Amino acid sequence: MAELSGKRLVLGVTGGIAAYKAAELARLLVKDGAEVHAVLTASGAQFVTPVTFQALTGRTAWTDQWDARMPDNMAHIDLSRGADAIVVAPASADFLAKLAHGLADDLLSTLCLARDCPLIVAPAMNRQMWEHPATQRNKSQLLQDGVTVLGPACGEQACGETGLGRMLEASEIREAVVGFFQPKVLAGRRVMLTAGPTFEALDAVRGLTNLSSGKMGFALARAARDAGADVTLVCGPVAQETPAGVARVDVTSALDMHAAVMQRVDACDVFIGVAAVADYRPAEPVQEKIKKEYKPMQITLAPNPDILADVAGRPGAPFCVGFAAESRELEKYAEGKRQKKKLALVVGNRVQDGLGGDTNAVILLDDQGRHPLGPAPKIEIARGIVAHIGQMLAGNEG
Repeated sequence: MAELSGKRLVLGVTGGIAAYKAAELARLLVKDGAEVHAVLTASGAQFVTPVTFQALTGRTAWTDQWDARMPDNMAHIDLSRGADAIVVAPASADFLAKLAHGLADDLLSTLCLARDCPLIVAPAMNRQMWEHPATQRNKSQLLQDGVTVLGPACGEQACGETGLGRMLEASEIREAVVGFFQPKVLAGRRVMLTAGPTFEALDAVRGLTNLSSGKMGFALARAARDAGADVTLVCGPVAQETPAGVARVDVTSALDMHAAVMQRVDACDVFIGVAAVADYRPAEPVQEKIKKEYKPMQITLAPNPDILADVAGRPGAPFCVGFAAESRELEKYAEGKRQKKKLALVVGNRVQDGLGGDTNAVILLDDQGRHPLGPAPKIEIARGIVAHIGQMLAGNEG
């Protein structure tokens, strides 16, 4: 799926060891369908050569604002015209200062000053440089000027120190760039989601769970974030990486998830119940490991609370979206769930179509009828669901 198909990006590379990550970023952006034009500062070219970026992008890499290959010698104007965004990664402390104060003494800084497109920067520097009051003032000024600042991350640095200042990984920047271009249909909304399975302890080491990977819930969290929402993700035991900018709350059992949701539900406008919550739990879990006795065992199960129903039944409940994973008669059971719990929207999918996998096919059911999506990668399905939620919310306010 080429999520940046048709986008024209200028990739700026300034001086710093993180410039090696810019080569991978160029590759990822091109792979995603973008037309990438690399512009290196003199110090940036000391770390990675223009030839590297020409090979990765298939296009001329630029370093000199007087480059005669540009017919009118106005590379600082022509390169940004028609660009959908300028992405500077890495953005050094020196370059952030230039941007904040409107300095333009080389091709890249002049491009950024003469641009008529959005500017995205990914800072990279020593932790003391990042924490310095001057850099923090420059960052604040850039944010006020409408520049998007990605990171930095906390971690080991080339100088041997550890702290804030490390540039985000290329894959994280690529994901943020993709998200930047998504319609902001949930701007200003506060969204809470549940994701993954729950684990219901039987004894000290065993329990009841299911095959949910959490992939659909995490894709929805990312899509909601990209749509402009403030996102909180309450998730059971999963191995998924948290999308940048999403607040994650880890839980284990259905009771844990219920408590975490109820503690936060008053602060959300939209609740999306994606998690595959266990309907039952062992009524009396054993504290020690149960020893094998080679004879039948009887386990008494107690019902778990219905998180989605409890949220939807609250006075002044948020806009509630449920998921219905069924193995047969999908639409019948999904619509029945929507009616019974008085939900605005239910997303139905067959367990054989998406549970644990990277793709899915779903049917959205609301008062207007059925709306199929997919089969497609889960992030694409998630964006379709978020777009539908945005339309419904806009209709409710109209």
